[in-house]
Amino acid sequence: MNFNNLINNNLILLDSNSSNKTEVIKKLVDLLDENGALINKHEFLKAVLLRETKSSTGLEDGLAIPHGKSSSVKTPKIAAARLKNKIKDWESVDESNEVDLIFLIAIPDSEKGTTHIEVLSNLTTLFMEDGFIDSLRNAKNKDEFLNIILKNENTNKKERVFENSNNENNSLKFKVNKLKEHLLFGTSHMIPFIVAGGVLLSLAVMLSGKGAVPEAGFLKDMADMGIAGLTLFTAVLGGYIAYSIADKPGLAPGMIGSWIAVQNYKTGFLGAIIVGFIAGFIINLLKKIKLPDSMKSLGSIFIYPLIGTFIVCGIVMWGIGIPIATMMTSMNAWLASMAGSGKIALGAILGGMTAFDMGGPINKVATLFAQTQVDTQPWLMGGVGIAICTPPLGMALATFLSPKKYTKDEKEAGKAAAIMGLIGISEGAIPFAAADPMRVLPAIVAGGIVGNITGFVMNSINHAPWGGWIVLPVVEGKFGYILGTILGALTTALIVNTLKPIASETLEEEIEELNYEAVVGEGEAEVLAITSCPSGVAHTFLAAKALEKTASKMGVRIKVETQGANGIVNRITQKDIENAKVIIFAHDVAIKEPQRFKNIKILDVKTKVAIQDPKKLIEESLQ
Repeated sequence: MNFNNLINNNLILLDSNSSNKTEVIKKLVDLLDENGALINKHEFLKAVLLRETKSSTGLEDGLAIPHGKSSSVKTPKIAAARLKNKIKDWESVDESNEVDLIFLIAIPDSEKGTTHIEVLSNLTTLFMEDGFIDSLRNAKNKDEFLNIILKNENTNKKERVFENSNNENNSLKFKVNKLKEHLLFGTSHMIPFIVAGGVLLSLAVMLSGKGAVPEAGFLKDMADMGIAGLTLFTAVLGGYIAYSIADKPGLAPGMIGSWIAVQNYKTGFLGAIIVGFIAGFIINLLKKIKLPDSMKSLGSIFIYPLIGTFIVCGIVMWGIGIPIATMMTSMNAWLASMAGSGKIALGAILGGMTAFDMGGPINKVATLFAQTQVDTQPWLMGGVGIAICTPPLGMALATFLSPKKYTKDEKEAGKAAAIMGLIGISEGAIPFAAADPMRVLPAIVAGGIVGNITGFVMNSINHAPWGGWIVLPVVEGKFGYILGTILGALTTALIVNTLKPIASETLEEEIEELNYEAVVGEGEAEVLAITSCPSGVAHTFLAAKALEKTASKMGVRIKVETQGANGIVNRITQKDIENAKVIIFAHDVAIKEPQRFKNIKILDVKTKVAIQDPKKLIEESLQ
């Protein structure tokens, strides 16, 4: 539905003096009523205020989208308000949100399905556009305010494209996107291990007050819990990357191979990522071997995991392990030869190495070089201690400075990263680096270099073999140490936020109204669809519901399988596939068990396409 039909100059209220939520909502309801959008404004106001009691309609960056569905609404409309003074107590997804831009959506009760979802989705998509919100705040009059909305909507429409995987499966862009999906699937399962483990270890170190892992008592037990989480996360990362590629048979080879790579050969999380991809691809190759009918049932639970684990671990032990060990030896020798270099050159090398893989082999070479000389040359730890904490602190700062560039999970990980950084645990930045290495790694390396050099130049001396601000009591030259940390973290945050695009995650839509309901029985659908997103909640069910509602209106029989937080729901069967013409993959992470659909036409798009233009997508699928 076009915004031309939803909003006009008479539905815009600029620089209102409203001081609370109820007051501004009443004014917007009055605008809707004055412009003939309502049958009974009192009934609609009651519906909007009732909706406000159910869940937050505030978002972030000063935005709020109150909305109501009522039989007292004649036609879908949007009324907008810009406030002079921000409302600080509007319940929001972002608890720090102070609202000054409000868009009230009015939907007739008869259109509470597809129209409601479409309007919400299109509106929140506009909010993700660079500069859009600032443009609204700076608009001089109603005409300019309205033109900004309409101009951005038209730009968005031009950018919507369909990707037919039958024609583009072999393109480089398609393959890169697939790799990203598998990586994202792995990192989403890894994050809870890093957060739980990192925070527990941080608390143990902080409470001990010694700038080191406690060696006895309750705090040692707490530290052991944290270390367990930080030890397991690499196996989980590699395992779930393999699971994303090859389904359940890939889980054991990915986890076991990653564990051996990290524990025996010190490859760090980057090694776990590589092993995860190797495991997934090997299992897929094994699946191509035809098994006798009597053994097919054993394939996924016994044969593929067993042979796959042996092959993957063999590659790690006899292929990857020796080169990595040789590289570590050479790197140690090279670093020792640089000991006599100037402070800036040595600081750049140590800072970059310390920050690069956050607890991995390169980090270990640099930190051990400084830690083993803490008694004789404590100035080395003065710089390295800073570089240890700049990656997590830099990423935490980045999520604070540009929250729209990070998903909700990443913003939560940013809070944990701040704690871990202050306590000197580099691994707090790994969720960000694993999910987006091409943008994050250069940023954290630059931050580590800036921080380390600053510590060296400012003659900071750290007498503890640890990093972060937990060691400040034993640091000489505290100002330089703190300054180096701030400059390093700020460098990382500015670079990564310059490189990163706006995150695709929007608001937590009204999921309570989108409970999945199968529309057809087995073998009855002419169109099949699978929806899936990183959180497994909002976009998964929004896309499913949009496709179902639209197909129903078009008279098209559709069956939608959701791969969400509750696993696979409404599973598509072999009978469904045999009787259908096409399947739509509407997803932002890898589809599970895609091999089921090798003999049917596939249309491959992002969830956003299914939400924004389901009619065009269904029409395209049937051509």
